[in-house]
Amino acid sequence: MSRFRYGMALTAACAALLVSGCGGGGEAAMSGSAPQRISPAHDSDVREQSGEAPRTKASPAGGRGDEQVKVAPEQRSIIYVSHLTVRAKDVTKAADQAKQLVSGAGGHLAGEESGSYDGGGGEATLVFKVPPAVYAQVLDRLGKEIGKRESLRQNTSDVTEEVADVASRLKSAEQALAAMRALLAKADTVGQVIQVEREIASRESEMESLQARQKALASQVAMATLTLRLVGPATPVAEPSDEPAGFLGGLTAGWSALVGFVKVLLTVIGALLPWLIVIVPLVVALLLLVRRLRTRRPSPPKASPPPVPVTHGAPSRQPEDDDARPSSD
Repeated sequence: MSRFRYGMALTAACAALLVSGCGGGGEAAMSGSAPQRISPAHDSDVREQSGEAPRTKASPAGGRGDEQVKVAPEQRSIIYVSHLTVRAKDVTKAADQAKQLVSGAGGHLAGEESGSYDGGGGEATLVFKVPPAVYAQVLDRLGKEIGKRESLRQNTSDVTEEVADVASRLKSAEQALAAMRALLAKADTVGQVIQVEREIASRESEMESLQARQKALASQVAMATLTLRLVGPATPVAEPSDEPAGFLGGLTAGWSALVGFVKVLLTVIGALLPWLIVIVPLVVALLLLVRRLRTRRPSPPKASPPPVPVTHGAPSRQPEDDDARPSSD
């Protein structure tokens, strides 16, 4: 009997969780089932409280009223990411200037990697976090004030729907977790407690994952990411190439591989050619000398066949055929 009551309680909790999401629609349906007569004054008060613009009467000339409904713009959640390459005369000085410029605009340095060598070379990579409100201004100033801009790559991602989805799922997970904890207090047996605690652990893990995702999205939306690469006057910069996909991409990649192979082959041949010029004549001369020595060497005498032994005495009689004998007849 206790298991039946526990099952009924668990079902009721789940049903209450599902109904809570559509409670607004149910209340609207319940209120619409019993229509009442509302006075015009009460109707205007309700419209003012709900934020709806009151209806205006048409002017005698047939024109509309001057009052219009103002719709507030929807706040979007956008992630800004950019990669900027700037060539500067002094990389160290340009890096310090970039840090001051970003910090003055309200941003901060998130990462730095630098290296320098003689001959006018040097390179530094700085990762900045910049407020989105001044992101475009800072990007423009970095490309003009600290050196010559070589390349720029920007990317924007609208995550408004993802942010709303994560918030909605997090709210549902919190409500489900609260319902499970309330159900845990009503558990009677050890099996029921273990089952509810297992569900609570699963919901807590899901909620922690959603909270981490929500925090990551909030940090990415709150601050734009700007990666600045500073190069010296003699540092080569590889231009970003957008390779086509599909058949053309494969054809381009194959042609590039063939050209690279031919270059390597020609390089090897060029490195071996001086050695071949010296080695090949020596090898040819050595082969001719060996061949000449073989032709001058006398050939060994041929061995005579062994003598046939001669036997002294009567020659052996050869048997005669019976047909050759003369007949006695």
